[in-house]
Amino acid sequence: MSSNATENHPKTAADRPAAGRDEDTPPFMTVRQVARYLHINEKKVYSLVSEGKLPASKLTGKWLFPRQLVDQWVLESSHGGLLTDRLLIAGSDDPLMIRVAGLAGNELRANALLSYATTGTQLGLSLLARRRADVSLLHWGPVEESHFRHPALIRQYPQHHDWVLVRLCRREQGLILAPGVWTSGTDVPALFSSDIRWAARQEGAGSQRFLQEVVSRHQVNPSARRITAHANTEREAASVVAMGQADVACGVRAAAGEFGLDFHPIGWEALDAAMHRGIFFRRLFQRFLDHLRRGEAQRHARMLGGYEFGELGNLVWPV
Repeated sequence: MSSNATENHPKTAADRPAAGRDEDTPPFMTVRQVARYLHINEKKVYSLVSEGKLPASKLTGKWLFPRQLVDQWVLESSHGGLLTDRLLIAGSDDPLMIRVAGLAGNELRANALLSYATTGTQLGLSLLARRRADVSLLHWGPVEESHFRHPALIRQYPQHHDWVLVRLCRREQGLILAPGVWTSGTDVPALFSSDIRWAARQEGAGSQRFLQEVVSRHQVNPSARRITAHANTEREAASVVAMGQADVACGVRAAAGEFGLDFHPIGWEALDAAMHRGIFFRRLFQRFLDHLRRGEAQRHARMLGGYEFGELGNLVWPV
């Protein structure tokens, strides 16, 4: 076959640029260029940036838009999102949610990815706001106040107008204790003596916020604690107590149960999931909820202790 025959062969769809795609569009676009690229006016571009929706960076006083991220944003904004074969959960740690993510992942095998990064409540929400996570788990105080505390927490992010809050469960929150620390004569203020070793949580963690509730309720001085370890997750807090590095840590009953530790209950809290509206209907998130309802997950919940699922899957905000 002559070279001319090859050269004259009509281009296939794979050879042609994508519809609406200017081959000369630079990898980093200005406001005018991205407006032309998306077929919208410049005022709408500024509006999308101020709402935290359109990915952009401000350099030397000018907005620049990475074309690759803009393409991803368009695809993710379509019905159901393009990346429906993956779901990244971030935010608060929970022993049962870790197990459920593992159960779902084993069922999916290599057909899809469901992963769970335990970052703490506030960092998880920041990752959600920057679209580096699909779902963020959060807990922020007693369950009876969650209906206003959780919305107030997410309203700090400009993107919250596109978010929803879905109830996963109620959890029993309290103090994780080494065996023998809590006796019949012990009370909470006694745990703040210099003889008791504490595992401290990071700022922005829901359990750190819970400690403030304990301090306020019992009028104790948190600086009087003798801190001998630091932990970034519920399970890490329990593990440092189990390994003898601390005597007490704030956390949920399930984390204490997982490590065979003692537990002093203080109250119940809500564990909610924040996400963009479209993620709620994503097949993988619905599968995650289905696994939570199943017998194996419920068996794990009873074994760990401290869970209640009467509102599982309910949309709690906006209402």
